[in-house]
Amino acid sequence: MRIHRRTLLKLGAFYSIGSLLNSYANIKNIATPMKAKPIKIALLGLGNYAENWIAPAIDQSENAELTSIVTGSPHKIAKWQKRYQIKDSNIYNYENLEAIRDNKEIDCVYIVTPTGTHADFTIRSFEAKKHVICEKPMAPTVADCDRMIEAAKSAHKTLQIGYRLYWDPFNLRLMEAMQKSEFGEIIEMQGGFSYNHGQWAREGDWRMNPKLNPGGALFDIGVYVVQSSFYSNPQMHPLSVTAKHSTDRHQIFKAIPEHWNWELAWPNKMISQHSSSYGKQENFLRVTTDKGLLEIEPAYSYENLKGSTPNGPMNLNPVFQQKLQIEGQCLAILNRSNNITSGEMGRRDIYLLNRIMEAAENQSEVRLDNLYF
Repeated sequence: MRIHRRTLLKLGAFYSIGSLLNSYANIKNIATPMKAKPIKIALLGLGNYAENWIAPAIDQSENAELTSIVTGSPHKIAKWQKRYQIKDSNIYNYENLEAIRDNKEIDCVYIVTPTGTHADFTIRSFEAKKHVICEKPMAPTVADCDRMIEAAKSAHKTLQIGYRLYWDPFNLRLMEAMQKSEFGEIIEMQGGFSYNHGQWAREGDWRMNPKLNPGGALFDIGVYVVQSSFYSNPQMHPLSVTAKHSTDRHQIFKAIPEHWNWELAWPNKMISQHSSSYGKQENFLRVTTDKGLLEIEPAYSYENLKGSTPNGPMNLNPVFQQKLQIEGQCLAILNRSNNITSGEMGRRDIYLLNRIMEAAENQSEVRLDNLYF
């Protein structure tokens, strides 16, 4: 079964998690897309992810158009203008971002910069009366998230977080199986996402700077693992967390920990185990149920995901996750509804990431406040 980008435009009524999962089995039968005016996007930040994934996704989407760039790297401008035919009048820098307010060729700002800059750029974009898609993780602190959410409300604009896996068929299939208890009760959950970033670390690398990337791997890629811990029931939240961090290569990891491990205690007495690291290789999500194992490995990558259930392999065709994400999020802007990756979801994850850090620093169990879920 293939989920085509065209089908997303027909899914306007389905963009809540529950209804999206309910429609999943019949998604290939959805017919032609609704015609809609494309959302005109300014891409803020022109790093590797923006260049190789987000910009091509926008370019290939039927309801999005890349019309503007905002960059702190002037030497990149000519290449981007040539590739995407961006007008001189639609080129901005980080200092004059407010000038986009009067530009009718910008509807939305997609922010693809280090985490520590997200709150400032998001709030300034809302002050310019534009919608915002902000890359994950949302911001360093819950207070930052609150300011971003309030700015969206004040501007009467949409805030969405770049959680692409909500458009990935393997992760959706796992959500469906877990939320419908298709294979019985969930007994155990384990997830880990790590890679050896240390071998590429260089002077000035934002990932090694705690002001730009608090917690290192925990925030940067551990946020995917935190996200997947809510797959079984988005309304159920963990009760407490224990955690630890460690570092093997102190000559490289001077300001952030290298490895993170944490456990979540849930109301059903399940303990889920999770990890994230810049010093090893892992990329998996495993859920043990009464009837066997649900598994995705790799689970959190941009492509080449593989999964299985107790019934056998997930026979799902790969998709361009970011393209489906862009189309779904642009549809949410057009419809002013069905925002499945909201600022409130991002805030929930930032709250939990900060409590994981607290538990590790204090070497003690931290109780979790249900007001944040």
